[in-house]
Amino acid sequence: MKTLRQFLESKNKPLVSISPEQTVLRALEIMAQYDVGALPVIDGKRLIGVFSERDYSRKVILQGKASKETKVSEIMSGDAVHVRPEARIEECMAIMTEKHVRHLPILDNDEKVIGIISIGDVIKELLSQKEFIIGQLENYIKR
Repeated sequence: MKTLRQFLESKNKPLVSISPEQTVLRALEIMAQYDVGALPVIDGKRLIGVFSERDYSRKVILQGKASKETKVSEIMSGDAVHVRPEARIEECMAIMTEKHVRHLPILDNDEKVIGIISIGDVIKELLSQKEFIIGQLENYIKR
């Protein structure tokens, strides 16, 4: 089964993040530019939270705040649940289900963010693994 390090190598997308002092509008612009649903919030080199579309809809729109004036730090989800690159995709699914999160930052041993995985990434990877196994079994049966 694939580790997150292997997943990141095959993902071929740049890591994008936001600082806590940036505005929500800037975060949304970055998310649209890179077609992502969440951004790790990094202060210096340290992960301090995650900003997601869900944070925006629930903590800006529904509360009548303005995206141009509201800082990411005011509405981000702090104390982000994270994983290590040695973790397996199946572990991510279990963590996401248990913690009710849709995005997991991936931190190396120096606590540096090296990537982020979404629930969509996890499901796509698990389906790919299952399809591979089914194909192998079908080939075995046909022999």
